[in-house]
Amino acid sequence: MTFPQLKDYQAIITNMLAEAGFVLTEEEQRVIEIADFGLNNLEESGLQLLTYVNNDRYCAKELVLFPHQTCPEHRHPPRADGNPGKLETFRCRKGTVYLYVEGEPTANPLAEPPAQDRQYYTAFHEVVLREGEQYTIPENTKHWFQAGEQGAIVSEFSSNSDDPSDIFTDPRIVRVQE
Repeated sequence: MTFPQLKDYQAIITNMLAEAGFVLTEEEQRVIEIADFGLNNLEESGLQLLTYVNNDRYCAKELVLFPHQTCPEHRHPPRADGNPGKLETFRCRKGTVYLYVEGEPTANPLAEPPAQDRQYYTAFHEVVLREGEQYTIPENTKHWFQAGEQGAIVSEFSSNSDDPSDIFTDPRIVRVQE
């Protein structure tokens, strides 16, 4: 995949999902979110999301990552209403995902944050998720993740998702949904 030649990200994402066996309605294809976090470097730092459901009790999404694409470090903090923050389980459906969470740093990690953004990454305990494997990220835990060389698709099952309440380590990040 050569990204400078590809202009239609929506079609690329839909194709990645279709190749992995996901069948999407036209409406689902239309509402795929492309998040570059205000960094304007989508192929390196970003995430593509398809939200199936997000209500006050639970959320289900597909997270689509291009090859070596990184979702920047963030956490889901407790909220003013007493909600402890988002508890999420990632299940790798396609490819490999390198997930980094707080904890004892891994000696020789298999992935690295984007070089120009390295100063904003602090969690280096590595969890490698291959197809069919999953990991639950506790509430209010700093984490970031990166796809392997073939890209990745991750199903996220979580408590309610409230993107505006997420706290990113990188102060330049703007998390808005269009």
